[in-house]
Amino acid sequence: MENNLNTTYIIVDGYVEMTKYRYLYFVIMFTAYILIICSNSTIVYLIWIHQNLHEPMYIFIAALLINAVLFSTAVYPKLFIDFLSEKQIISYSTCLFQYFMFYSLGGSEFLLLSAMAYDRYVSICKPLQYPTIMRRTTVRIFLVLAWLVPACHVAVPAVLSADKTLCSFTLKGIICNSTFYKLHCVTSIALNIYGLVVFANIIMSPLLFILFTYIRIIIISYRSSREVRKKAAQTCLPHLLVLINYSCLSAYDFLLLRIETDFPKIVRFIMSLQVILYHPLFNPIIYGLKMKEIYKHLKSLFCPGKII
Repeated sequence: MENNLNTTYIIVDGYVEMTKYRYLYFVIMFTAYILIICSNSTIVYLIWIHQNLHEPMYIFIAALLINAVLFSTAVYPKLFIDFLSEKQIISYSTCLFQYFMFYSLGGSEFLLLSAMAYDRYVSICKPLQYPTIMRRTTVRIFLVLAWLVPACHVAVPAVLSADKTLCSFTLKGIICNSTFYKLHCVTSIALNIYGLVVFANIIMSPLLFILFTYIRIIIISYRSSREVRKKAAQTCLPHLLVLINYSCLSAYDFLLLRIETDFPKIVRFIMSLQVILYHPLFNPIIYGLKMKEIYKHLKSLFCPGKII
């Protein structure tokens, strides 16, 4: 019976000074989760109710913010349970599900950013063709693919890992990311190769595409009028800030955690918190303050007496 328990549950051993700071962790993370839900949902609500925001660019922003809420909801409730529990454990099946949601929604982030980059490219570089290219059907296809493609990619290793034999039952982290592969008795070469394929398909390819589109936008804007350059700066800068932020955090999670170097526990803990905390809070601030139309509606919502 004891052996069955060990093969079913694993210890989450990525927290630092849990006994001493558990309630502080809970208050901070619960506050962050409420802020994530409220800030992202507010902007999505504004995009939904205002007709002038029913454009592809704002629809993709809304999708990106919804994705952040889903991502946080897949991670934060388990953190709250850990903070309030004497023992931090998770069943292997729940760990696999969290792994699936973590990387599926993470991959969707890059594809949604790719769709936004393409939208900006068509808007600035091919303005006359924009209504024909970026139709509602096109936008729907992009949204479906952004969530479906990563889910299909990540489902394969999640399903194949379900029957793997575990030789270690201690997870060196606070969430089930790529570190859970180190729990397996035998390292699967096929899974590692497939992981590189997934990395190339849902991270590197979108990233290269985004860089290509923004290089083209910069070239076209430089050759165009001041108005075109201003439009490019206003709409592209927020996307670039989000992309740089998310790419740096993803590089750590996808690459550094796969190498054999044993990072100090405090480093792992801080980086894991940044992955799950920084980005979902960063997006609504960037889009709320840097996107002129969204900022205008935010001011109307919170300062209704002021004339804009």
